[in-house]
Amino acid sequence: MITKIFFKNIVFILIGMYQFLGVAQNNAITFNFDKSNSQSTHTNIQNSIIYSNNLGYGFDFNTGDNAQFNGTNLYGEENVYFSIKLPEGNYQIDITFGGSKASLSTIKAESRRLMVNQLFVDANKEFTKSFTVNVRSSKINDHQKIKLKKRELLHLNWDNKLTLEFLGNFAIKNIKITPVNNAKTIFLAGDSTVADQDLEPWASWGQFFTNYVNSNVVVANYASSGASLGSFKNRNRFEKILYSLRKDDFVFIEFGHNDEKIKGEGNGAWGLYMNLLKEFVTKIRQKGGIPILCTPTQRRLFYNNGKLKPTHGEFPDAMRKVAEDLDVYLIDVTKITTKMYETWGIENSKNAFVHYAANTFPGQTTELKDNTHFNSFGANEIAISIVQTIKNLNLPISKLLKKDIKYYNENDPHNFKNWTLPISAKFENTKPDGN
Repeated sequence: MITKIFFKNIVFILIGMYQFLGVAQNNAITFNFDKSNSQSTHTNIQNSIIYSNNLGYGFDFNTGDNAQFNGTNLYGEENVYFSIKLPEGNYQIDITFGGSKASLSTIKAESRRLMVNQLFVDANKEFTKSFTVNVRSSKINDHQKIKLKKRELLHLNWDNKLTLEFLGNFAIKNIKITPVNNAKTIFLAGDSTVADQDLEPWASWGQFFTNYVNSNVVVANYASSGASLGSFKNRNRFEKILYSLRKDDFVFIEFGHNDEKIKGEGNGAWGLYMNLLKEFVTKIRQKGGIPILCTPTQRRLFYNNGKLKPTHGEFPDAMRKVAEDLDVYLIDVTKITTKMYETWGIENSKNAFVHYAANTFPGQTTELKDNTHFNSFGANEIAISIVQTIKNLNLPISKLLKKDIKYYNENDPHNFKNWTLPISAKFENTKPDGN
């Protein structure tokens, strides 16, 4: 009996593997969890198949036991990671949600990019949600590649597969993945306040901006913790953007936190920083791209009177000057975040940063206190404020945003008490580079 069951499972996996590989080489891949909708071109899954490079798909990071099946959908109440081995490129993801019970599903892609935020689907109803994900590698061409930091080698953004994390009380009937070659791309160049932070509780506005663009747009975030304009260039991250850039793609550029630490003759806001900003803008335009400059996010450092201390010196002014001289779109994130933190006040602003008592997270034995890096709530506040500024200024990129985004009032930022986004399963105590 055991041999028969074992043989049956092996045959099931081999058939699924054949279907997956065959379809992956051509066009769309569909992973189906609904028996009533089984098709020969689908990879039909009714058990928690563990991911392997040989198979090319499966449940990942020891979360397979959290995946439950009832013949009509994949469901669960604990975090589940599902990975698919895919080459570098952009992929449209169409996910059909629904089940016999009401569900509230959240989906993050790769290094915790928010793609679906607490989608409610009523019992016995179905709803299909679409979004586009950028899967990348460090390779630029046969002679160049991005010089990744050691910490990045373990990040989901760089592991040569697409990983989707299902959170909340989710219910999923199928996942369709289609390569797309014509997606409009928004590139992000920046430091830790922009980068996709791989592990909780750290977060950046870049990995929440993905939730506000429409399904025909992809965000390619090459920002890196600890980066300055110089190191971003020297590690070939900017070269990767230029190599991938197509006409009328957008490139956000936000630096300053680490540039201001570079001392010596010729450096500083009006030296190396300004010169590199001009170089970035010029080269992006030469490729037909559209640069958008963003002044750096403020640090949470207050005077006793509740006003924020300006810790970036002349760097925001230097960027404003470049924007004026070269006629570049500018989003003044320094002013936005100054207003935001001061409106919250000295104590409530802590709720937007990584400020947590000991033992808030598993294995966290000491207090976390970081006034530079955001948690998910704070990162989302920065993202939505940038989105609102784009709309207020009527920038060309506004046409790439979702149509149903609620108005964000900068004089009344959101309250942390109303933040309900589920946290991801992976955590670390160590601060991002560049703190």
